[in-house]
Amino acid sequence: MKKADLIQVVAEKTGKSKKDAAVYVDAVFESIKEALVSGDKVTLTGFGSFEVREHAAKMCKNPRTHEMQPVPACKAPAFKAGKTLKEAVNK
Repeated sequence: MKKADLIQVVAEKTGKSKKDAAVYVDAVFESIKEALVSGDKVTLTGFGSFEVREHAAKMCKNPRTHEMQPVPACKAPAFKAGKTLKEAVNK
């Protein structure tokens, strides 16, 4: 499902126009992004949680030259599915 498909589904389920649904979907995504940027964890009960995970700096081998190269530390967003979502997917 692409973002446009999600907007279409939201429009159909809410009875609003696609333009209004796009505003709602964008607002949800922007709110999640802002929370993660500020270091907060976003928990949607029954669906899952979004959080930022930190990855330490490490040395990795370049597959082309076989030289070891440093990879800097970074932060990455992560999603963990909730129990209800896992059960729904596994039915």
